[in-house]
Amino acid sequence: MSSVIVIGGGKVGSYLAPLLMEGGHSVTVIELVDERASEIRARLDGGVVVAGSGTDATVLERAGVRGCDVVAAVTGNDETNLVVASLARFEFEVPRVIARIDDPSNAWLFAPDMGVDVALNQADLLAHLVAEEMSMGEMTTLLKLRKGQFALVEQKVAPEASVVGRSIEEIEWPARCQLVAVLRKGDLIAPEGEIVLQAADEVLAVAHSDSAPILEALLDRPQRGEAG
Repeated sequence: MSSVIVIGGGKVGSYLAPLLMEGGHSVTVIELVDERASEIRARLDGGVVVAGSGTDATVLERAGVRGCDVVAAVTGNDETNLVVASLARFEFEVPRVIARIDDPSNAWLFAPDMGVDVALNQADLLAHLVAEEMSMGEMTTLLKLRKGQFALVEQKVAPEASVVGRSIEEIEWPARCQLVAVLRKGDLIAPEGEIVLQAADEVLAVAHSDSAPILEALLDRPQRGEAG
């Protein structure tokens, strides 16, 4: 179980805190606005809410920053999140610092030399998801990993796909792509080498962003001019 301090009790912070608690983590929320802090305190059963500014070192100490495992700065203000990150890392030596980016143009600031281990750029991730869904046809992205470099994807095998009737071990899968499972008529099948793919199988895989389009083409019907 990790000890987490969430800076900001807005829409993101008030959603994140109970989610972390459900995962068994110890959570403290720091919220600047007294009224909002009181509302969160009433809803957050078992969590701790501290009223004050996350950019104030004394408030951070009151929240237990010394010895905590993670600080997540998720306010809607990039300057605040950067100040919090720098304090957490360089003043209090918090092992892991996560910061939300509100304005994508500020993304370059959210770097290790500012105390940020993980920068969450919501607008950038959403934009890439939309662009990917527009360009990747029937492939569905279930989860983004490593800041969008990899993704857990799912795709149904087309009846005309070249992989139909072939075993997993004889198919030339794209680089940086790992099969996770095959779903067939309600059954979960481990993607072992001798398993023969059938039409309408649902393939789950973790693929790099460069490999996903290749995987999609492999499982989809051949384009005109490719057959034969």
